[in-house]
Amino acid sequence: TPLAYGRHSRDCACQKSCFDVGRPTAVIGQSRTNQNAGKQAPHPLSAHRGSAAPYPSKLKPPAAHRAHSTAGDRVAAFPGSSSGMISQVFILSSKGDHLIYKDFRGEAGSDVVSVFYEKVTALPGDQPPVVMDHEGIHFIHIRQGGLYCVATTTTNPSPFTVIEFLNRLAALIKDYCGCLSEKSVRMNFALIYELLDEMVDYGYVQTSSTDILKNFIQTEAVSAKPFSLFDPSNVGLFGADTQQSKVAPSTAASRPILTTRGEQGGKNEIFVDVIERLTVVIGANGLLMKADIQGEIRVKCYLPSCSEMRIGLNEEFSIGRAQLRGYGAAVRVDECSFHESVRLDEFDSHRILRLTPSQGEQTVMQYQLCDDLPSSPPFRLFPTLERDRSGRLLMYLKLRCDLPPKSPALNVVATIPVPKGSLSLSQELSSPDQSAELQPSSKTVVWQIPRFPGGAQLSALFKLEVPGLSSASLLEVGPVSLSFELPKHTVTGLQIRFLRLSPGPPSLPQRWVRYVTHSDSYTLRM
Repeated sequence: TPLAYGRHSRDCACQKSCFDVGRPTAVIGQSRTNQNAGKQAPHPLSAHRGSAAPYPSKLKPPAAHRAHSTAGDRVAAFPGSSSGMISQVFILSSKGDHLIYKDFRGEAGSDVVSVFYEKVTALPGDQPPVVMDHEGIHFIHIRQGGLYCVATTTTNPSPFTVIEFLNRLAALIKDYCGCLSEKSVRMNFALIYELLDEMVDYGYVQTSSTDILKNFIQTEAVSAKPFSLFDPSNVGLFGADTQQSKVAPSTAASRPILTTRGEQGGKNEIFVDVIERLTVVIGANGLLMKADIQGEIRVKCYLPSCSEMRIGLNEEFSIGRAQLRGYGAAVRVDECSFHESVRLDEFDSHRILRLTPSQGEQTVMQYQLCDDLPSSPPFRLFPTLERDRSGRLLMYLKLRCDLPPKSPALNVVATIPVPKGSLSLSQELSSPDQSAELQPSSKTVVWQIPRFPGGAQLSALFKLEVPGLSSASLLEVGPVSLSFELPKHTVTGLQIRFLRLSPGPPSLPQRWVRYVTHSDSYTLRM
């Protein structure tokens, strides 16, 4: 879904709503290591396992590295992983197509790719286990961009270490290819193989740093068709229909950090995402039973050498109830953690994050709010179930959006479980842009609303043919699961006050900020 970035002015005092890798390691209230400005920040995992230590001397770097670097240039991206060797790495499409396959140790045949896909598709549900076994081979995988990124091993490494490696691989593909999708992987397979050659040597992870790898990567990225404001198919993307508009499409951040050898990809720009994921359970009586918010601030930098960046948050931002500040509308979270490169000397007094971002994408801050919502839930459901004279099940649903009028919800999808004996569906929807269908395999009705204006209420009448409908059949209806996106909106109210670079570069880079809230799990009981 295209979500626009909003541009900050030179003074960065804009508070208007506008516009996803390392793992944060500095938890608020705890001491952090590697604060010296002259030291290179280690990989995020190193803060969990102690200081980064070099690999044993018997592990030689790949040939490309031996030609360009000394033995002391490398530190272990994953300390303590000497007993956790990776045998193979492969990437599959959602249909099982082999996109990337790299065998580092020759401990298993290429048929393990088909074995993995058979196992992952044979399991019920949409979320198979991350770790699976087959005849002494361990499969550890993640799923991003509709692709399966898989690592195999015959030893017993820490699963979290391998998962972190796969997440870093996915992040590097985004940095060097622009985005992670089946099309980008097919177009840049040679670049991805080169990344794997430089990252892993005989199953041992050497580095996952974008700054280090860009010195060795020689293959140029092949980009998809660039975004054009004059392309009629792109008109209307949140005002991005004129060159004078201070709005950039979401695809503006989906380009490689390097276009040609030694050159930066495109303009000098910085993109900041404030992303929140909402988990809500609302009871049949309309009372809020559970509410959790997981949020993060991501920075994607296209500057070849970035000076210090200062990100100002809400002055009323507080962590825990004990830190409530002032008399204004407080923005409260329960927990907060930061990337190891973030300096917090101005955070307690002025709520300012200081960091020197590297090229590519990184998560500079993560936060969480549990069992509380600062405002009312974005959606309420008012259901009515009854049986008509012909024996059909009638479901009359009213869905209300409690967002402000200028904050619409996009791609709203309601999934309603129905009795297992349901045969057919007829519908009456309140607007022509809505659609609904009965999924025979899962016995659910999927109600889709492309755009839901804030403050509006939409309704739908579903008539189901259910042979032998009884009172027990009515108990099979619900609960309703909602998925949606809320652009230009954060549930916690977190805002970026300013985004400054100091000292200012000769040519001031463009700075873009985007806010978006996703539904992680939004359940409405009936």
